[in-house]
Amino acid sequence: MLHADLKSKIRKLWDKFWSGGLTNPIMAIEQMSYLIFMKKLEDKDILDEQNASLRGIKFKSIFEGHENCRWSEWSEYPSDKILAHVRDVVFPFMRNLGGNNSHYNNYMKDSSFALPTASLLIEAVNIINDLHIKEQNQDTQGDIYEYLLSELTTAGKNGQFRTPRHIIKDLMVPLANPELGDKILDPSCGTAGFLVHAYEYILKTNQKNSVSTLTPNQKKILDEESLYGYDIDRTMVRIAVMNLMMHGITTPNIVGEDTLSKRYNEKGSYDIILANPPFKGSINESEKSDELTISTSKTELLFLELMYNSF
Repeated sequence: MLHADLKSKIRKLWDKFWSGGLTNPIMAIEQMSYLIFMKKLEDKDILDEQNASLRGIKFKSIFEGHENCRWSEWSEYPSDKILAHVRDVVFPFMRNLGGNNSHYNNYMKDSSFALPTASLLIEAVNIINDLHIKEQNQDTQGDIYEYLLSELTTAGKNGQFRTPRHIIKDLMVPLANPELGDKILDPSCGTAGFLVHAYEYILKTNQKNSVSTLTPNQKKILDEESLYGYDIDRTMVRIAVMNLMMHGITTPNIVGEDTLSKRYNEKGSYDIILANPPFKGSINESEKSDELTISTSKTELLFLELMYNSF
C-alpha cells in the first residue's frame, strides 16, 4: 500500500490535469502514463549503465544522439520552450523507440501528446519528480500506477469499466491460482489489471524469504510467454501496455483486436482466463467469429463462449 504522502501527490496530479482541461479520465491517465514513462526511460538507462560498468561490458545509451530527450535535460527548459520540445522532439523519440516493425511501435504509432499548456506540463513534471519514482522499489512503482488508474472506476462506452482491485487481487486471482508456465489470457483486458495481478501472484508464490526463486530462464518465460491481453480500444491497449511496463514487463503481449471478430482465433490456446468482459455491448453479425455459435449479438454472452473455447 502507498503511503499517504504519495497518495496525496497523485491526487494533486489528477487535480492539476482536471483543472488544466483534461477532464476525460482515460485521456488524462494516458497522458500521465507518457510522462511517467519518459521519466522511467532515463532512470532505467542510468541503471543499465551502472550494471554494464559493474560487469565490465560496453554500454550504449538509448539517448545517444538524443541527449535533449533526457528527462533531466528537458524538464529544466523554460516555459516558452518546454511544451513544444516535448511534443515535437521528446514524444516522437519515445514513440519510435522500438523501431518501425516492433510491437511497441504498433501500440504507439497513433498516439499523441495532448497536454494543452506549458504550465500544466511543468506542474505535472514537478509532481512526478516529487514522487521519487526512481527511489521506489518495483512493487511501489506498480502501486503508484495502480493508484493513478483508480480514477477509472465509472462505466464508459460499450460497458467498459475497471474491475475493483480487491476483487481481482484478493478473490479472482487466488481462486485461479496461476502457476509458472501457465498461459494466461484476458480477452477484454482494459487496463490489464487481471494480468498485472496474475503476474504479481506468480512472483510472490515463487519466493523464499522474500527473494525470488525463479531462474533467469523461468523469469523470461513469465515475462514474455505467460500473459496475453486483447482489447478493441486502442487507447486502452496503450494504457495496458504502460501498466505492464510499470510493473517490470518490458515487452507486453497486448494486442488491439476484437476477440469476438473473425480476425481472432486462439481456440484451445490458454490454461487460465481471467476477465471481466464488457456488458451492454454488441457486435455486427457479419463481423462475428465463425467459432461463436450462440445466436446473439450481446457481448456478455459471446464472451462466455469465447472464453470456453479458449481453453
